[in-house]
Amino acid sequence: MNGDTLYTIGELARRTGLTVKTIRFYSDRGIVAPTDRSPAGYRRYNADAIARLDLVRTLRELGLDLPTIRKVVDRELSLREVAAAHAEALAVQIRVLSLRHAVLTAVAERGSTPKETELMHQLAQHSEDERRRLIDDFLEAVFGGLDATPAFAGVMRSMTPELPTAPDVEQVQAWMELAELSRDPDFRSGVRRMAEDHATEQARGDTTGPRRDIAATVRDLVGPALATHIDPASPQADPIVAALAVHYAHVLGHPDDIGLRRRLATRLANINDPRRDRYLRLLAVVNGWPPPESLAPLFNWSIEALSARTRPTP
Repeated sequence: MNGDTLYTIGELARRTGLTVKTIRFYSDRGIVAPTDRSPAGYRRYNADAIARLDLVRTLRELGLDLPTIRKVVDRELSLREVAAAHAEALAVQIRVLSLRHAVLTAVAERGSTPKETELMHQLAQHSEDERRRLIDDFLEAVFGGLDATPAFAGVMRSMTPELPTAPDVEQVQAWMELAELSRDPDFRSGVRRMAEDHATEQARGDTTGPRRDIAATVRDLVGPALATHIDPASPQADPIVAALAVHYAHVLGHPDDIGLRRRLATRLANINDPRRDRYLRLLAVVNGWPPPESLAPLFNWSIEALSARTRPTP
């Protein structure tokens, strides 16, 4: 074969594996133009047409549209630029398909109700930006106006789910439950109260030295009592309750009295909302974090101990 050899459409079809109809289609659109015509008017092509058709077939199999392909073969666009753009487009498609695969697998494994299936379908249709907006709306409702300090910025980050580009079934299920929970107005109100209480505690009391979080204090003080099975209503619990009250009095700048202890019991009851515990567990699954420690038993012990010492005397 040399550069002067000309081929009919039938010969091109045999050499490229394309059909005559396909080659004629490309020829009519100027993607592979004929070099010459026979005396009878039939199209004839040179050897360059074989290379162009091989490239066109490859690009079509990769999903490129014909206008783009024509620009590539005519060298109006570099193949490198086109490949980079389509690689990114394919990456997006792969992420979407991976998510849909996980959703369908979750539906199949759970035997989901029609409502759950519809919710999962909505998840599969949501873009990453749409999922981000849903969470941003929740965080704004909870922390809006309270996030000026670095501490609140850290809390917001710690409560932000980041669904992976290729989540597994468990992560999809966790995301669906977490998304529904974040839409619950009552849950939002409860978390907002916790955030406002935290903001009040940060703004009041003795501001010298680091301010310990109330949940961390409960864990440190009450953990040993729970481990040694101390009854929250027993005299053995008095020093622990006193230490909790002293810490909270220091935080608020109030004296340790019955009013403060009742306020502390209410504060701990708000934190002890089981939906908060559930949110944190779901968040850990979505983000691939280790499961968080549940502080519910510690809060329950503390609330019972405080209540036993603040009930009105009969």
